[in-house]
Amino acid sequence: MSTQEDIIQLEDAAIYQRDTLVLANVNLNIHAGEFVYIIGKVGTGKSSLLRTLNAELPLIEGSGKIAGYNLKNIKSGEIPFLRRKIGMVFQDFKLLTDRDVFRNLEFVLQATGWKEQNRIHARIVEVLNAVGMNDCLDKMPNQLSGGEQQRIVIARALLNNPEIILADEPSGNLDPETSDSLIKLFLRINKQGKTIIMASHDYYTLQKFPARTLICENNKIVNFEGNLKEDIDFDSLL
Repeated sequence: MSTQEDIIQLEDAAIYQRDTLVLANVNLNIHAGEFVYIIGKVGTGKSSLLRTLNAELPLIEGSGKIAGYNLKNIKSGEIPFLRRKIGMVFQDFKLLTDRDVFRNLEFVLQATGWKEQNRIHARIVEVLNAVGMNDCLDKMPNQLSGGEQQRIVIARALLNNPEIILADEPSGNLDPETSDSLIKLFLRINKQGKTIIMASHDYYTLQKFPARTLICENNKIVNFEGNLKEDIDFDSLL
């Protein structure tokens, strides 16, 4: 897919969290292969926007398309196929604590239709190599550091070779050095052609690795056109 094609389009969209309007009149175009940050105070709609793109929250007003799917009229039977085109990365990991890394990743592949054990094993090894965690197949989540667990989560997101990665505060619980290494990993994945949309409060790391930035504020989402280092009072957004 050309990097000039829009892989995400929202037009006059309204984003709701339950019955509460959190973002109004959202008009957004994201090209395939872009890396985009979404910043803003807690409660301004960052996570709700990502959950709408993932069809976890319904798009009630306006129109939207992602990876070829119409979010407004998507059928329940289409949602699993949409989600195979989207990899989700969560702040709180959401790893299954009763099984090792291999079984965590195996569970996802089996749930999305993979049946041949040799292909499953090969794919798991491939994604763990991609995130630098190839020696952790038999480790339990509680044996891993926060940064290591997040790398496993990124590997999980890559399993079905998605077109898009949606990352919700992926470095929110990590120290600055680990955050930097994770952002570098996301940038490497982006250079391989994946579209990455990352909600983040890690503003000081964002300054080191600038990219297109959207700001959620006052029930709106807008492109930030200024200088990320000079024109944003990051403390005011915490």
